[in-house]
Amino acid sequence: MRLIHCVPYLSNAVLYLELTPANFLIKLYAIEGRFPGPDSGDAGNFAPAGWYNDSRYGCMNRRNSLSILRWVALGLIFISVLILGRQLMLYSRMRALLPPGLTIGGVPVGGLNGTEAGERLVRAYGIPIELIYGGSVIQVRPSAVGFSLNIETMLAAADLQRITRNFWLGFMDYMWNNLPVPQPVPLSATISQERLRDYLSNEITPRYDIPAREPIPDPETNRFTAGEPGTSLDIERSIRLIEEALRSPTDRSVILPYNRTSPTQASDQNLQYIVRQIIDDHGFEGVAEFYILDLDTRKEISFAVSGGEPIAPDISFTAASTIKIPIMVYLFLNYDQPLPAALNQALKQMIEVSENGPADSILQSIGGDLAPVAFTDDFLKQLGLKNTFLGGYFYIGAPLLAQYETPANQRTDIDTNPDRYNQTTPTEISMIIDDIYQCAAFDGGTFRAVFGEAIQQSECVKMLEELSTNKTAVLLEAGIPETTRVAHKHGWILETDGLIHGISDAGIVYSPRSTYIFTMFYWSEAQLAFDPTNILAADISGAVYQFFNAAE
Repeated sequence: MRLIHCVPYLSNAVLYLELTPANFLIKLYAIEGRFPGPDSGDAGNFAPAGWYNDSRYGCMNRRNSLSILRWVALGLIFISVLILGRQLMLYSRMRALLPPGLTIGGVPVGGLNGTEAGERLVRAYGIPIELIYGGSVIQVRPSAVGFSLNIETMLAAADLQRITRNFWLGFMDYMWNNLPVPQPVPLSATISQERLRDYLSNEITPRYDIPAREPIPDPETNRFTAGEPGTSLDIERSIRLIEEALRSPTDRSVILPYNRTSPTQASDQNLQYIVRQIIDDHGFEGVAEFYILDLDTRKEISFAVSGGEPIAPDISFTAASTIKIPIMVYLFLNYDQPLPAALNQALKQMIEVSENGPADSILQSIGGDLAPVAFTDDFLKQLGLKNTFLGGYFYIGAPLLAQYETPANQRTDIDTNPDRYNQTTPTEISMIIDDIYQCAAFDGGTFRAVFGEAIQQSECVKMLEELSTNKTAVLLEAGIPETTRVAHKHGWILETDGLIHGISDAGIVYSPRSTYIFTMFYWSEAQLAFDPTNILAADISGAVYQFFNAAE
């Protein structure tokens, strides 16, 4: 088998290709106008120059072949131009819109125009946020809390990514499917913290806060219930969380933080109600007065009862051993620390053991025979005490050195037959204790104002330490936990008829939730038996303690 193919070569030559199973022959014929015959052995037998398709020679007509190829090439070029033009048109349209894959504030806006992108942002960020407070769900429109989008700013930043890239470079990337990834445009919005805070304060807090319930009296136990805690919205933390939700297109729910509020202290009226209820339950028919001062808040409570009925306070009572509290202060006013050994021993016996002889020796060492009068006129009155005095020494048979008329002992509506030698009121003996506390805790108060540096802070601390050593486990101490510190002085005295008619106790209670002064005086025209009065005093002291520590 023989395959022959003729290829025109230059203008006057032909390549003659012959392929047989035995060999492959290429001949170049440069004789003008003719080809060798297929069986010709020399160049003398030629076919005409235009006779390319003769089967005897096995050669094709190259003119027809080239014509077809030209038309095919032109068709391909035309189709390519059409495809290129279409792609250019599509790219131009795409370039007129925001870049594919672009997000503004987390919202997909690729392929949208500016108007459409703005509308999508408004829809996404206009969805109400959901506030969850306790068991309540509150829907809030963003505009109600001062949220607004800066649409123009965000669209301008997005459009900048579109127009800054070279058109033809971008088209080439488009043709090669190698478009750059657009940079996300961050959210630009304004939030009015003032409006948000006002909304939480005026709309959420009044409606959804749960106020704590104060302890109330329990008539069966004469104690206060524990009360119930409440909830109070944490506005500042809520503002931060709500701002985050407003700036998110998807996470639009906020669990509002709140603080637990402890039950408020019971009202003064409820405390007085419980105390009167305890007095009635004990069948006490005498006179009782109480003074309470919260040393943390400076809140005062003062009330009195007589025969179970309310009566005006500031009643004059026999001071008994409670007068030894100002005597102790008088000692440190006149002596610096360290005290002489004898006086230091006398102080301990006067406060811890409540002996009367050491009190007399202290006064005697300061002012001689008229020391009680000087103590009253030069010390107590300087402190502004009008109803407290000491008219003579304690020892039996001591003369009455001075007789004092006071606003309290001149009252006509009540008379406890107070001792002419020493008297006070619950309010005034509490004032002395408060002065010691203010001096010890803050190096201030009345002592500093009246006596300057004569009484040092360390001396006031020493006084409270001495009062804390007065461990009796009765009266004021009996009604409170054993581990609670109490700095106090109790007092009672046998009257001329040999009976006890008055019992008192005054001091500072250092309770877990509050430090307070509690002073109580009891008087009865009939005998005031100690045991029943002690139980009464313990119950009332316990009620006052719980008043300050209802949650304990």
